[in-house]
Amino acid sequence: MVHLVLASQSPARLATLRSAGVEPTVIVSEVDEDAVLADARARFADLPPEDAVLALAQAKAEAVANHVEDTDGPSALVLGCDSMLEIDGEIVGKPGSPDVARERWQRMRGRSGVLHSGHWIVDVRDAEDGGTSATLGATSSTTVHFADLDDDEIDAYVATGEPLQVAGGFTIDGIGGPYVERIEGDHHGVVGVSLPLLRELLGAIDVPWHALREG
Repeated sequence: MVHLVLASQSPARLATLRSAGVEPTVIVSEVDEDAVLADARARFADLPPEDAVLALAQAKAEAVANHVEDTDGPSALVLGCDSMLEIDGEIVGKPGSPDVARERWQRMRGRSGVLHSGHWIVDVRDAEDGGTSATLGATSSTTVHFADLDDDEIDAYVATGEPLQVAGGFTIDGIGGPYVERIEGDHHGVVGVSLPLLRELLGAIDVPWHALREG
């Protein structure tokens, strides 16, 4: 079995991997996301949303990979992820406060956005375990069509606290599920980790998906 380290504190990502039979070790990076994006924008004048989430996923994966190596941690693959919602070409992250979440939903209701989830893998397996030292990634992008909520529905959803600390201010696998009418793309990518995309990235370093599963 190939061990996976998840460089994310997202309960949804962990639950998605577990539901697919993968039990990763969770090590949260201490990456300064604003600094990472500022550096990326300084190096690339144009930083589309799909590249912004990829830059953050890479920074998180590499930070945790360095930690694993420095502390003689497990021989493993490290997975970093980051998600953002794009509406009208603008990146919107976690609302952080009820007022922002309410304003966000008043803008999103009855409309569509694109949820981008960046994925980055760093191979820190020992050579005897098949380690390649590879570092690679890609972005999953899914169009999300939101229901036309009235103000009372928005207030009730914001009052749950759920949308405050999730990318785009909504979930598809939680309380916000009824407010997503349909999607075009990968459901798992909206949750935060695209299992089909992760399988493709693993295949690029000759690791079959079933090698991550326990049993």
